[in-house]
Amino acid sequence: MICLKNLSRNLVSIRYLGLIFAVLFVCGCNPTQDLREGDTAEFKQIEKQVELFFGSNQANKVIPYLDSTFKLLNNPTVLDKYKNYSFRYYFYEKHLGDHLKALLYADTMLNIAKQNPHNPEYPAIYVDANFAQGDASFSLQRYDKAYQHLYQGYLVGRTRLKNKIVLSDYTYRMGMITYKMGNYQLAKDYFKRSYDYYDKLTNLFTSFYHTQELLDNIALSYKHLDQHDSAFYYFDKSLAYINHYGPYFKDRQREVEAARGVVYGNKAEIYLTAGDHEKAEELFKKSIKINLQKDFDNNDALLSEIKLARIYDKQKRDAELFTLLSAIKEQQKKLNNPSVEADWNRLISNYYQRKKDIEKSWEHLQTYIEVRDSNLLKLNVLKESDIAKQIDSYEKQQQIDELSNDNKIQTISLYVFGAIGALSSLILFLIYRNWRRSKRDIKTVYMLNQQINEKNADLESALVDLEMSSQEKDRILRTVAHDLRNPLGGIASLTSLMSADQLSDDQKEMINLIKQTSYNSLELINEILEATNIGTIEINPEVVEISSLVNNSVELLRFKALEKGQQIFFEPLKESLELVISREKIWRVISNLISNAIKFSPTGAPSNVKVVKDSAQVVISVQDNGIGIPEKMKDQIFNMFTAAQRPGTAGEKSFGLGLSICRQIMEKSGGKIWFYSRKQGTTFFISLPIPDQDQATTSLSEQIGVPQA
Repeated sequence: MICLKNLSRNLVSIRYLGLIFAVLFVCGCNPTQDLREGDTAEFKQIEKQVELFFGSNQANKVIPYLDSTFKLLNNPTVLDKYKNYSFRYYFYEKHLGDHLKALLYADTMLNIAKQNPHNPEYPAIYVDANFAQGDASFSLQRYDKAYQHLYQGYLVGRTRLKNKIVLSDYTYRMGMITYKMGNYQLAKDYFKRSYDYYDKLTNLFTSFYHTQELLDNIALSYKHLDQHDSAFYYFDKSLAYINHYGPYFKDRQREVEAARGVVYGNKAEIYLTAGDHEKAEELFKKSIKINLQKDFDNNDALLSEIKLARIYDKQKRDAELFTLLSAIKEQQKKLNNPSVEADWNRLISNYYQRKKDIEKSWEHLQTYIEVRDSNLLKLNVLKESDIAKQIDSYEKQQQIDELSNDNKIQTISLYVFGAIGALSSLILFLIYRNWRRSKRDIKTVYMLNQQINEKNADLESALVDLEMSSQEKDRILRTVAHDLRNPLGGIASLTSLMSADQLSDDQKEMINLIKQTSYNSLELINEILEATNIGTIEINPEVVEISSLVNNSVELLRFKALEKGQQIFFEPLKESLELVISREKIWRVISNLISNAIKFSPTGAPSNVKVVKDSAQVVISVQDNGIGIPEKMKDQIFNMFTAAQRPGTAGEKSFGLGLSICRQIMEKSGGKIWFYSRKQGTTFFISLPIPDQDQATTSLSEQIGVPQA
């Protein structure tokens, strides 16, 4: 169909529409305004001719025309250069389907935008270039990169342009992506939001065309949700919109009629689903009659024809079926639609089967299975990309960047260094006081132990004193950590302010060193606070599907692994299994183990995460191909403030508290944690009890190859 049969083509259409609105926004919504920082009068003439080529089905003339005319411009502006590449991108992405070459032009567009951040057009062309990058990347199935660029464009449009066009463009794209992923509920919500944001300029053809398209998309989403009344409502609303505003665009009647034909075909699908074949056939034929014409939407006509063929097949109208399939075969040679190819082979196989020609029937059935599997494989790659998690990750990263970049320096460096000196002295004093108190506490414990050995009668009292002493140590750690956090936070904030000022390279280097040291110290303090508080935290168990919990942790850490060129392979349980555990705490343990696997593995080394069922427990293993754990450190790695801590393979910081916290969580959860390490690579295991588990399953040693703890 016109909006959903070819995702990349329609995303390009809305991208070009977005550029038009963005440029109007830069120029104060006056398209005739000839600003020096905008496009020149000479380029406006070029742009007008290019748009005429695109609108009159002469797109093949665009590139030669641009090559011959653009080089004649005297002193072209930034916007002139940008739109020159934008037209080239549009040609290769929409008309040729050469997504790789289109991506190269999108890269150039983004580079032009980045080189001119102070130019008034910057927000508009930066948004447009990122959307172009996202569209081309999506066409090439580079989904991570596509989501990232779409979000970057949306973010700048939301914060700097502050116009609804960008919000509409972004939610439209997200609707198209989630529709293709099969999440029709989310797609419907995105399309509705896009429609609500959209400025419906009835005198602009691109606005008219996109408005009816959004109404059609909403209806299609409702159709897939089996909410047929709502689908009929929006299909009829789309047709009413076309009938009312379409006649105003006398020079674009071909596209108006093509849009009407698309809605007919989409609406027919509801009747087909409901079993009203007569009404469905009538609408399919109306749609085909319109879009089968030259220079109309022939691809949409092809899709309607294959659906009409399904009616003929179901009703065993073999003569009409064979005639229609023969016509489809000739059209398919030009259009090459994979979904049509699969359905065509299935239908012709059914035809030959009824004609008792088993050999031909089997041949086409095999082709159908191969094409169908190929289409499903591409769709599965898209579905495996978790868009919600990736967008959430970009949102959090942006918040961090805003905190780092939006501050300005308020005081001169002399005051900052003076404050650092004073705070450093305070830190040294607190460390010394803590050392003295710790030394005194150790002496007290030693004396109590001597008394225990001498007098068994005082055992209970000594144990109470020992426990109080341990609590005092934790209190001291918490007090010191808390006292340190505020001054260190002040250091970090002051250095962040300084980093935005005009300083020399040496000064910036020193300030950045101080800032990084402050953040590392804050991270250590936070881990100390968590380690000393975890003993008092209650475990709140709930019913959790274990494979989903582990998969959630794996997916959230895939980006971290990609930074080191690593992959994480995950093998869940074959069947769903629910445990009664603390979702938050067990997720923390799993994430810590996977993070360690990434940290201590070299660049490019894979990690394996596996969930198996062993007797009355579930065992989760995290295997890396890293530097291993030396023999002398194996007895220390679960200790708090262990001397076994080592930096990661890329120099990542390690404070020696993570595994200690993991062990405490597992003990409170009724589970275990252990590991098996070789010279190269370490495997960590955690086990969790299965409630009401009576039957034993395959042993752990058979499934993982490592004995239990």
